[in-house]
Amino acid sequence: MPNFLPITTILVPQGAEYKAVCRGLSGVTGSIPTVVAIPVGMKPLLKYLQQGEFLAPSRVLIMGICGSLSDRYTVGDIVLYQDCVYQGKRLECDRSFTAQLHSELSEKASLVKSMTSDRVIWSAAEKRCLGNMAAADVVDMEGFTALEFFNGAGVTVAMLRVVSDDCQHDIPDLTPAINSDGSLNPLPLAMGMLRQPLAATRLIRGSLTALKVLKQVTNRLFSSNKLE
Repeated sequence: MPNFLPITTILVPQGAEYKAVCRGLSGVTGSIPTVVAIPVGMKPLLKYLQQGEFLAPSRVLIMGICGSLSDRYTVGDIVLYQDCVYQGKRLECDRSFTAQLHSELSEKASLVKSMTSDRVIWSAAEKRCLGNMAAADVVDMEGFTALEFFNGAGVTVAMLRVVSDDCQHDIPDLTPAINSDGSLNPLPLAMGMLRQPLAATRLIRGSLTALKVLKQVTNRLFSSNKLE
């Protein structure tokens, strides 16, 4: 078994995703990594990282949930990013770190290609179209920004996420509910849900499933003590 470098920091979007990761670590004995709640979205995250509110560690694990762009991945699937694309530019996650995580999770996690979007991709048709155009399997709103920033700082990065919505169904368009600082605004969020009740129900169910898996996979990784 290779020697694991310490994961000194986990970055995870603020709110329910952050809470799920913290719950996953709550029963872990021994040393656990620092968990940092980051803003949702590319611009808010970049601003946060540039402010340098925490010291850049040697190794960072980005965690959270994501949307599927492919029929191959559905709600609750654990994915490890090989790379991330934004507007035609591609950045790779650290191969060694990713391989270590994949080995630890064995058949539980799939290696995928990802893309980052500056808005919520809510339409099933657009998800499939983007998946084909970008040759990507999943989408999130922070990955590329984090990779670009940390690669520039010489920090080793891997990304592990759980699929919360598939590419067969629409979800509500919640882009207007994301504030400029990357926080969620409750009123537009509620209005977006009410306008599309079936899609909202599907999103809530998918998110709850994904968050449960996110908690479990966090616990599994760090209970082994191999990633301390």
